[in-house]
Amino acid sequence: MPSTGASADAARAAFRERLDAKGHVVANVREGVAGLEDALAAGVLVRTPVLATMLADLLVALEQDEGQKLGGKSAEAARFIGRAIARELENA
Repeated sequence: MPSTGASADAARAAFRERLDAKGHVVANVREGVAGLEDALAAGVLVRTPVLATMLADLLVALEQDEGQKLGGKSAEAARFIGRAIARELENA
């Protein structure tokens, strides 16, 4: 059963806003995930099995070596998985 209430709605909206913000998609998604993790840890949203898998996949896609530029496949994966997470948040 999805989380309800103003805090849950605000957490979902904040994640979507980070995805749509101007700037580099990888940086935006990282910020969005940080806020999402806070909401999950606080119990504002429920970590569904699907959401947990998506977040794990996203973290792998966002890994980068020191000095490596952001972009390329990481940006494409961040955009794709970020949008999927935004949809799954309706169930969280």
